[in-house]
Amino acid sequence: MEISRLLDPASDVVEARDPFLIALGERLRGLRSRRGLTRKALARLAEVSERHLANVESGVGNASIQFLRQLTTVLNCTLAEMIGDETATSPEWLMIREILRGRSDEELAQARAALAGIFEAPTTEIARRQRLALIGLRGAGKSSLGRMLADHWMVPFVELNQQIETLAGCSVAEIHALYGPNAYRRYEYRALEDVIQRFPRAVIATPGGLVSDPATFNLLLSHCYTVWVQASPQEHMARVVAQGDMRPMLGNREAMDDLNNILESRAAFYSKADETFETTEMTQEAAFVGLLDQLRSSVRLGQ
Repeated sequence: MEISRLLDPASDVVEARDPFLIALGERLRGLRSRRGLTRKALARLAEVSERHLANVESGVGNASIQFLRQLTTVLNCTLAEMIGDETATSPEWLMIREILRGRSDEELAQARAALAGIFEAPTTEIARRQRLALIGLRGAGKSSLGRMLADHWMVPFVELNQQIETLAGCSVAEIHALYGPNAYRRYEYRALEDVIQRFPRAVIATPGGLVSDPATFNLLLSHCYTVWVQASPQEHMARVVAQGDMRPMLGNREAMDDLNNILESRAAFYSKADETFETTEMTQEAAFVGLLDQLRSSVRLGQ
């Protein structure tokens, strides 16, 4: 097994880096970014040393099982997923994994759809196209475009975060502070389930991190026609700050790097949307007209 090596600049000592630890660090960074957490935030929530977390993410720190368990609690994943063997928990998992091994993204999407058809309540394509869900990072324009589309089609507009707060009886920030990210994800799933049951026709603006929970994202894809509303990272940041939210900049001089990491880690999930729409350098009115025209033959709202 090949071991990558680093030369300590202060000496002639050559330090071996274990490929397993390097891969573990990469997976940990991906899980953290997908959940939209900075390294400082993850360390605080998991009650671990930020310095040790940085070493583990860099592939030079040897993490204990207890350290990893504390991280998995916050990241809402299994220890097996973190160490890269989530599909080895039973003979059936192993056989399913072998069937899927080496398949293209298109084939895997077909397999996911087939499994959803077996295990989930059936939803007709016509019914799915009567709910439009906008996904993407904060600042893409989901809420403003969603309201304009809903008004145009004369259907309800649903801000999913508001539904989550109604269900929990407190703000999203309080949910995270009092109960943690896992509780928030549970509220998010229940809120989406409730919206689907109550609104056969609607436009829904979703939280940016919804795609990080597979169960919630599967529910959304199965029951809604989805559009990934995109913008450049610079425009995402500028729009959020323009709205008066300075949180991306507070105590974090690497805010843009964090934003790029979040976008990179979620892009493969966002790309599962039925369509994408780019809003960079567009006015709100131009984006509305462009998106409305793009969806004219896709959705079944306002008809």
